[in-house]
Formats: sequence, C-alpha cells, structure tokens
Amino acid sequence: MHTGRAPQVPPFCPNPNCHFHRYDRHLWRFVKDGFFTRQASPTVIQRYKCRRCGRHFSGQTFLITYWKKLPHLLEPVFHLLVSCVGYRQAARWQGVSPQTIAGMAARLGRHCQLFHEELRAKGSIPEPMALDSFESFEYSQDHPTSYHVLAGQRSHYFHGFTESELRRKGTMTKAQRRRRERLEGLLGKPDPKSIEKEVAELVRIVVSKPQGLELHTDEHQAYPRALRALRHLKVTHRTISSRAARNAQNPLFPINLLDLLFRHSGANHKRETIAFSKRRQSGIERMWVFLVWRNYIKSFSERHPGESPAMKSGIVDRLLSVKEVLASRRFPSLVELPRRWAMHYWRQTPTRRLPKVQIHDLKFAV
Repeated sequence: MHTGRAPQVPPFCPNPNCHFHRYDRHLWRFVKDGFFTRQASPTVIQRYKCRRCGRHFSGQTFLITYWKKLPHLLEPVFHLLVSCVGYRQAARWQGVSPQTIAGMAARLGRHCQLFHEELRAKGSIPEPMALDSFESFEYSQDHPTSYHVLAGQRSHYFHGFTESELRRKGTMTKAQRRRRERLEGLLGKPDPKSIEKEVAELVRIVVSKPQGLELHTDEHQAYPRALRALRHLKVTHRTISSRAARNAQNPLFPINLLDLLFRHSGANHKRETIAFSKRRQSGIERMWVFLVWRNYIKSFSERHPGESPAMKSGIVDRLLSVKEVLASRRFPSLVELPRRWAMHYWRQTPTRRLPKVQIHDLKFAV
C-alpha cells in the first residue's frame, strides 16, 4: 500500500529561499542528478538539482512519506487514529514500536493541518455557527484540557479548534485536593482567563473578516466576554441551556455530535482510559487528523451516506479518500497558518508536567 507517487516532473523548487519556490514556476529549470536506492518500494529514486539555487532533492521530496523509513504505514495509521485505537495497540497491530506510531501521528497531524488550512473557506460564513468546549486531559486527570470547537450549524463543518489548560475541578477527595495544591505550588496554576482568550482567538481565526455572525453556545460565562473582544464582528449570541434535550432540534446538535465522535473515535478521549495523551501536543495532532477525517472523508450521516460536511459547505464536490488526502506533501512555506495554529504545527504547545517541549525543528522534513 502506497500513499502516493512521486511526480515525474518536479512542480517547483522545494527550497523556500529560492525564487522558484513560489514565483515564476513555469520558468524554473532543473537537471537530473543521478539516483539513490532504498529498501521500500519504489527502490530506485530519481534525484534532481535546481539550476537557480543549487538545492539537491528527489521525487520523494514532494510526498508526505518524505524521510519516512516505513512509508507504507502512514495510510493505515491514519485509519487507526480515528478508530479508537491507542498508540500501543496500533504498534502491536503494525509490528512496530509505539514511538514509530507517535511519529507517524505527528506527521499526519501536521499534514492535515496544512490540508485543512489550504481548503477551508476564509470569507464570509453563510450559516449560523455552534461553539462549545470539549474536555479531556493530558498526562493525568490532575491536568484537564479543554478543546474549544466551532462548527457550522447546518453543514456540521468542523472549522477548527484551540485549547486551554484547566485547573482540576469537580468532586475530589482530600488526598486529591492536597495533590492539586502541591502540584500548583511546584508548577503554577493555569491561566484563569485561558478559555476567554482561546475562544476569542478561535472565532477570530475562523471568521477573520468583518461580518454579522449568529453564534449558538451554552451558558458558559466566559463566552460573552470572549465575544466582546471581537470588535470586527457583529455577533448575535444565542445561549442554550445544557439541560436542553441533546437531539437534532437542539441548536448545539453539531457540537454535541462532535463530542460523541471525539470519544467514539479517539481512544485518548475515553472517560476512563489508559490511552490518554501524555502530552497536549499529541492530543492536538490527533485532533487535526480527526478534523480532516470528519470534514472531508466521513459522510455527514451514517444512515444516509454520500455527502460530507465539506460538500455541504461547498468546499469540495465529492467524498475524499485517505489516499487522496495523503497524495501529495504540503509545504508550510506555501500555506500560511494563523499564528495560534502555527504553534500546533511547530509543536510549541507545552505540557506542565513535562518541561521539555519537543519542538519540530527539522531542517528539511517539515
């Protein structure tokens, strides 16, 4: 099983500092520069050289499997990540280490982020929106995380998300309260205004141009404060009680359905699980894979398959397959990410209990 084929003619120079990376591609000239061999199929790979900047590259440079020793695993791992499977289960199934699966998930998460940014609508939003926060945790239940998600009310198109680190709350034993106090004394407390800030940033990213917006949320007190910060929007904010029946007539049904799919499709979001994300960054990468799967690959309805949320939004005209999503590599130098989402791509999201942030800073495999 192969994710894609290398182009017979390189489309542009892969060097982001070369003029022909972005401009005048029809004038670009390159020369063939020998071959190299590898164990994976195809075993012989053509090499090239840019005549402008001198960068050496190969046909593999334009595939998502670039620099991957097991390129055949990317597509199966994509399916496993949205099939409620943990990294260790996936590793046993594929006969590799959990670290290999984690690396594949990180690569897929970055690719899906660029794929979504390239396709998503960036103009006016033609339908009412629904917003809510989905709670999970990282490292342990002492560190809750809230994913703020925004979806189209009619299309169910999942526009994007941001996340907040939370303070542990709810019913706790005396020992749990003492542990929370000890951890907060050592590591500090999460920002109490994080939900307000991150919700405002999410809406600002998705609805970047001045317009009127009808937004449905629950009665969380941070949401009105977040919306007041969005001076470029005229927001009609409608609140729905969390006690209202969670059926298809509920204006928050697209979000309630997303919450169900998060827990149904992601092993790391189960209520009681040992497959939870040890780093928030890992949970973010899996969330980007889920977003692309939900928007472009999965049907809007299980009972009446055929249309995806992206089709209902007019973004694509047919259901996409995983193979099509992974057919070609996206370059971060060519797809401009919003600043907040760029932190996701470059793996700059910290985990309080793990002080060393594993930043993505590889020179070529980006």
